[in-house]
Order: sequence, then C-alpha cells, then structure tokens
Amino acid sequence: MKIFQCQACDQPVSFESTACDSCQRRLGYVCEGHSVSALEPSGDLWHAYADPGRKYRFCANAEHGACNWLVPDDEPGAFCAACRHNRLVPDLRIAWNLTRWRQIEAAKHRLFYSLMRLRLPLMTRAENPASGLAFDFLVDPTESYRLGPPVMTGHLNGLITMNIAEADDVERERRRMLFGEYYRTLLGHFRHEIGHYFWTMLVRQDPSLWDFRDLFGDETRNYAAALQRHHAYGPPDDWAEGYVSAYATCHPWEDFAETFAHYLHIVDTLETAGVFGLSLNPHLRNQAPQTVRIEFDPHRSPDLDRMIEAWLPLTYAINSLSRSMGQPALYPFKLTPAVIAKLSFVHDRIYAAQGYRQVQGDAGTDILKAVITGLRQRVAAPNI
Repeated sequence: MKIFQCQACDQPVSFESTACDSCQRRLGYVCEGHSVSALEPSGDLWHAYADPGRKYRFCANAEHGACNWLVPDDEPGAFCAACRHNRLVPDLRIAWNLTRWRQIEAAKHRLFYSLMRLRLPLMTRAENPASGLAFDFLVDPTESYRLGPPVMTGHLNGLITMNIAEADDVERERRRMLFGEYYRTLLGHFRHEIGHYFWTMLVRQDPSLWDFRDLFGDETRNYAAALQRHHAYGPPDDWAEGYVSAYATCHPWEDFAETFAHYLHIVDTLETAGVFGLSLNPHLRNQAPQTVRIEFDPHRSPDLDRMIEAWLPLTYAINSLSRSMGQPALYPFKLTPAVIAKLSFVHDRIYAAQGYRQVQGDAGTDILKAVITGLRQRVAAPNI
C-alpha cells in the first residue's frame, strides 16, 4: 500500500485516517486517485485536495465509524465503491457487533484498494443479480441466543459470507490452532474468498480453463467429498512441493483461491516496501553482493520474474526480523517452482482482465512451461 500524506501540511496519515493529527483537517479516501485526501467543507459536501474539480460526500457507513471513503456528488447512491457491495451487516445496536464490523470493514477496504489498483472487474448485486459481488457479515446463532448452525465463512456465486467472530483475535487464533494453520487473518480471509469470486470471473468461462486444469486439477470433482476427505485425512506428506498451503490440496478451487490470496499478499507488500524505499543487500559469505531494489509498481508489472526476485529476499528479511523479536515468521510459506507456476497463471489472468498482452519469456511463464507436464498427472488426480 502507498504512503499517504495530508495535502495541506504533508503529515503522514494512515489508510484508515479520518482526521490529520497535525492540522486537524478532515480526511477521506478518493477512489479515483487512490489517495487519502485532506478536505475542506462546502456546505453539506466536501472539496478534496486530491481532486479539486469535484465535490464529494462521505459514504453512509462513515456514520458508524466504519468507512472513510468518499462518493462523488455527481454519482448516485449513498455508499462508496467498497460498501455498496455489502448485502447484510450485523445488528449495529449491539456494541460488540459494531466493534467487530469496523475491524472487518477495515480489512475489506484494504482488499478493495488492491482490487481497484489492479483494475479488476467488480460488479454489484444490483448490476448482476445472479453473480455480482456481495458480502454478508453474520453473527453465530449462539451469540445472538438463537438456534441454528454456525456461520461458515465462504463464497457462493459471488456472495461472500463472513462470520464476524473472525474479528475477535482470541477466537481467530483458537481457530487457527484448531485447523493447524500457519496463518489466519481477516485480510487473508477476504483475499482467499475473493479468489473464488475471480475464478468465476476470470477462469470458468475462459479458454484458459484448460491451462487451469493442467496446473490445479479438475474442478468438476466432488467438492463436498474433497473437503470431507481433507478434514478427515489431512494433506499429503509432500504437499509443500506443489501447493502454497495445506488447505490448497483439498480441491482445485481452494488451490486457486489460496494462490490468488498469496498473489495479493505479494503485490500489496511489495508496494509497501517499495514506497518506503527498502532495498536488500544481504552480507552472505562467499557470495558477491546482489542488491535488490523494489523500484517498480507491482500493480503494473507484467514481469512476474521481477516480482518474485524481489519477493523471495524480502520475505527472508522480514521473517528474520520477526524472529529477532521473538515472533514466528511473518510469511510462513514456501514458493516452490510449482507454486510460482500457479502464481504465473493468476498473474496472467489478471493482466488479461486489464487488457494487457501477456509478456512472453518472464520467469513465471518459463516455469509454467517447464513444470506443467510434470504436474499434469499429479494434479489431475491429487492425493487428498
């Protein structure tokens, strides 16, 4: 994510900021320029320093302290580009629901920042009632003194359901331990579930479906049975050689969603490292120094090789820093050639959606060609 600054006084501000700590001006996020902007009141509306030619109003969810995004006054609707996809939210009269929902919205808005920077197609339920993107944020029946099954976080035909209990750090950590996961965050949930949505948008009806099956496997296999078997027997012993996570082994849909989530991890973190001017020059014995500089926009980089070459040493460095603080690895994953091939597929589908020509000969494409034959037999009938 970019560094944001108040245009009135140059004070650095966060993505979620609603007021500048230095000059006290009101702040709001302008989607068109991907910028947190200082504001000046204009009657019931606002002038944004980042886009002085238009007037803006705040998203209706600003009333609940859950959104700082702006809506151009010449556009219809009360909600911003992120909140207009909400279908159901919890009962906000309950203080704990409001607290959790605010945390969920913070993570969801970071997701939308990435999707919009990547210029991916986003349709609302109003625009496409059958499969437009929508969110239900629900409370477990046991927490609302009602009967019924627990809320399961998941995706179905564009509808992403999120159990707001995931916003509770203790509960989320309990579930991470229960399911034997290395990583579980609100933002990670959103990135995974949106991967299911974009499989439908970018792969299902596309000629690349055959390439998908070569790499990820046959998605027509019984999904419910695959999940049941995974939870009963776990992943194969050698899962890390071909999958980015253990959960990715259970079905090709989950493999794609996990890979898509990791692609978003890479893009967002590389942008953050780049705007802070981070460079890497590890002092390794018997090796000539090789400085890695992140001097490119990962949202506009058709060369996956460049991204991976920066990502691998960056994650080694941040994992080392995290362990130096007595914390576990910040990025506890392994990118093998097979996983990079899958990331290359995701990368190519995103750039195809943007209208770019795929760049021939980058590392991801080369790896894809090199490993696709070897993966074909294994992935077509994975051991789950």
